[in-house]
Amino acid sequence: MSAEVLSQDEIDQLLTAISTGEVDTEEMNKSADQRKIKIYDFKRPDKFSKDQIRTISMIHETFARLTTTGLSAQLRALAHVHVASVDQLTYEEFIRSIPNPTTLAVIDMEPLKGNAVLEMDPSITFAIIEKLFGGKGEGVAKIQRELTEIESAVIEGVIVRVLGNLREAWSNVIDLRPRLGRIEVNPQFAQIVPPSDMVVLVTLETKIGDVEGMTNFCIPYITIEPVISKLSGQYWYSSVRKGATTENLAIIKERLNTVIVDLVVEMGSIDIKIKDVLALKNGDYIKLDKVKITDNFFIKIGNKIKFECRPGTVGSKMAVQVVKVIGAHEGHDFDELEGGGENE
Repeated sequence: MSAEVLSQDEIDQLLTAISTGEVDTEEMNKSADQRKIKIYDFKRPDKFSKDQIRTISMIHETFARLTTTGLSAQLRALAHVHVASVDQLTYEEFIRSIPNPTTLAVIDMEPLKGNAVLEMDPSITFAIIEKLFGGKGEGVAKIQRELTEIESAVIEGVIVRVLGNLREAWSNVIDLRPRLGRIEVNPQFAQIVPPSDMVVLVTLETKIGDVEGMTNFCIPYITIEPVISKLSGQYWYSSVRKGATTENLAIIKERLNTVIVDLVVEMGSIDIKIKDVLALKNGDYIKLDKVKITDNFFIKIGNKIKFECRPGTVGSKMAVQVVKVIGAHEGHDFDELEGGGENE
């Protein structure tokens, strides 16, 4: 913002107005004193710039969206996670701000040196546990106790799945491989850095059903320092625009391997009137178009025919044997993502 330069005539008029009392100098001083002053503590200098804080916020907004989807699917209940704030403070201030007992996971941030801390509010922890145990997740807000061995094992599994989301969220900056080290309940036993060291604290507002609480992700500056230059808006957007890469395709393939799809063997079909359907009763027979057991049938995945098969048995169970692959899906290698494939 450029300052306005006064001409000599304007300066003379201003001096005359002050000398005659037309302009109150005390009012001018008051307006000058009202400008905002930021207190700077030299004992705890800021380690992260505003641009870096903004980038960390965007990274963990992606993490929050992935965690929302993952928790909702795992708990079979409505879950919502979003970034409430991103701040920098000392590790001692963070430790003093969290309850005791709590669920505090120490995370190995490979390939970065050092650890991070993921802290879950007890109300969120017990809401997750009760949901996984078949409960409604209600009445857990006032529970203040340490986890049992079984509860600790259950919450470990949840945290491990959440760390997969963290890896994906950081993929544009570094190939992060976070790994759960240990779980503590007393914050005093989780001294991963000296108390005066600066950390960045990502606070995630978490809601499981009707239960609300905070989840905190604390990363020390010394841990994140090797990639601090990559935490800029310019680097972030240039990384996002790179599009499909070999690494991204490998990640997509790995995730698709765990997707559950419906597989149906179509043994025949027939057109039938609604009145005949309504008249069906136990013991009735419906003659299909295909009546020969020697005929090959089709296997559908979703609504697409993918295989030709032959019926039979394996032990005491009914089965089909794939005899032909329909459609060139073997060795597909996601060519359509690179613009070289065709949809079937």
